[in-house]
Amino acid sequence: MENKTMITEPARSLPVRLKVDVLVVGGGPSGIIAAQAAAEDGLSVTLIDSRSFVGGNMTIGLPILGFLGQKGNQIIKGIPQKFIDKLKEKNAASEHRPCPLHMSLTLVEPEAVKTVGLQMLADAGVNVLLYVFFAGVIMEGNHLKGVIIESKSGREVILAKTIIDCTGDADVAFRSGVVCEQGNEQGGVQPPTLMFCLGGVDTEKLRLSISEEPRTYLTDFIPNEYFGQNNQFIVVGLRSLIQKAQNDGLSLPTERTIVITGLREGEVWVNMTRVNGVDGTDPASLSFGEMEGRRQITDIQRYLIEYVPGFENAYFTKMAPFIGIRETRRIVGKYVMTAQDVLGCARFDDAIAVASYPLDLHHPQGGGCTLEWCGDCYDIPYRSLIPEKIENLIVAGRCISTTHEAMSAIRVMAPCMAMGEAAGRAAKMAIRKNILPSQVNVAALQAELREKGAYLNAKN
Repeated sequence: MENKTMITEPARSLPVRLKVDVLVVGGGPSGIIAAQAAAEDGLSVTLIDSRSFVGGNMTIGLPILGFLGQKGNQIIKGIPQKFIDKLKEKNAASEHRPCPLHMSLTLVEPEAVKTVGLQMLADAGVNVLLYVFFAGVIMEGNHLKGVIIESKSGREVILAKTIIDCTGDADVAFRSGVVCEQGNEQGGVQPPTLMFCLGGVDTEKLRLSISEEPRTYLTDFIPNEYFGQNNQFIVVGLRSLIQKAQNDGLSLPTERTIVITGLREGEVWVNMTRVNGVDGTDPASLSFGEMEGRRQITDIQRYLIEYVPGFENAYFTKMAPFIGIRETRRIVGKYVMTAQDVLGCARFDDAIAVASYPLDLHHPQGGGCTLEWCGDCYDIPYRSLIPEKIENLIVAGRCISTTHEAMSAIRVMAPCMAMGEAAGRAAKMAIRKNILPSQVNVAALQAELREKGAYLNAKN
């Protein structure tokens, strides 16, 4: 193990920038929704993010997966649906399109997500503080009282009655002393992807080639006739073309072609870079991931242009603003969701969201992927958002309390948005009743979620 030289940082007094009711750390899919829910009846709510925009993985060219269940019914509603409705007003989101592989796709325009996200937060009365890094915690015993932030103004403190960790990496929970896990039994995590966008793609030629020549253009799980019926779609497969290109000398990091049509004509987002071994909690590893992802794009773009119909005149237009991380830390909470909970369509008395996305494990090594479906939908329990021992903290998003396998199912954006709404409403209830988040009456929380339009299974 590498020996590090240690420097003692002198103790110093830090100015308190803000005192708020609810602090949301992280402005991704769960954070945007959590902040709006918490601020709904007038509490002082601040959301912080280190980037110059909000939206997280909604801004990197990915479709939002999981609004619909495996039976075609809509299972994510409430504030997440209002967010999509606002995007639709600007022609920046599609309908929720059923997909045999991913349950559903909702295409969104990344730049519009940033603008609409900030506008909805402002309309809700949320104070947004960008360009600040979460740098530490203020603890009194096992109670989280606030966080330390770092910016061009230096180190400062934000004190809050309740804090919601929407970092995706359990940053606040980890620094607070919450026990966290990362990866599988060997520590291997799902590899990240650096998305990029091509213009000039003849998407009609692409979909009709797949629809009309199924033996040549074979897709994974998605019937070829699906492409004959949908003008906006995702392609997953074409493995024989990948193999041919690799035999011809191209270096391709994945076994499958994965491309998603954009909302603009001729635009396609490419989900094909894979950088194994990246630790999303380590800056050196993330830096390697960014550089390696960019290196891989050259051969991927050449593959698409030379081997895949419709890409003959394609050209590079833009890169995602950051590499897309699938997995880092997961908290150990009051309940740990398992793969069996997902595959067994588990129902929980304290359910605060419903999901239907399959177990979707991108292998830590190689370019393969394993998928397993439950046939319907499953609950996400409130206990999985509440850490063991540490109080005043709620966690929402992919870093809730699950196993490595279960995380691969609940990590997609629509369920994360639903968790955000539950977390925000729970934080508000805790403050209004002067109790801890761990003491919130879940039946009352469920009643409010339903009243505000969220979907829960009939049992709850």
